[in-house]
Amino acid sequence: MIAPQSNLRSGSTTRGLLLRRLFALFLIIATAWCIWVYVQIDNVASQDNAQPADAIAVFGAAEYSGHPSPVLHARLDHAVELYRKQIAPLVITLGGGTDKDSGNTEGGVGRDYLLANGIPFANIIAETRSIDTEQQVHRLAAIARENNLHHIVVVSDGTHLFRIRKLCEDAGLDVYTSPRPSLGHISNYDLFMRYVHEIISYTALRLNVNVGFLHSWLEGKPEV
Repeated sequence: MIAPQSNLRSGSTTRGLLLRRLFALFLIIATAWCIWVYVQIDNVASQDNAQPADAIAVFGAAEYSGHPSPVLHARLDHAVELYRKQIAPLVITLGGGTDKDSGNTEGGVGRDYLLANGIPFANIIAETRSIDTEQQVHRLAAIARENNLHHIVVVSDGTHLFRIRKLCEDAGLDVYTSPRPSLGHISNYDLFMRYVHEIISYTALRLNVNVGFLHSWLEGKPEV
């Protein structure tokens, strides 16, 4: 028996309505999630929680021919300031390099910069193998275990610190976030893209999805 055309249309309409409702529900949940993550990122970025600790960890950023980029420069300057305030007796610089870096690493460049600013060699640990934030946290956790470090002040860009804190918590680290100072003016678009980057990166982290392409796309974009 052939089903009446009206029944076919009714079934198709019902399925279409269900799909539209499911899509609308997905959009509501996704929007609520993005807003929640944005608020968390913004809250962490706006607070400096530096306090006495065992070490200060500077997360890597680009270096140019052995010299820190403006972003890395600002992070390192902030770490020097914290060190001089006796927040911690040890500074850890994090970040490796690539074939394009002529043997230079973010951690090594950071160490050299700290030495030039009066921090003794014995008070610096340079980590030079990690290539992204997740690896930097894993290497930091290993360094903390090896050196019996219990409390660490982590230094990076404000929008970066919420994800760093969560990664550190997952790795069993007790950290205090301390954002670097702003560098001049940043456009609303660039700031928006930084938040988008962190929202997607944090979401991917929780879903265990690789978004390495996003990090490559945003590499070198300005931040203040």
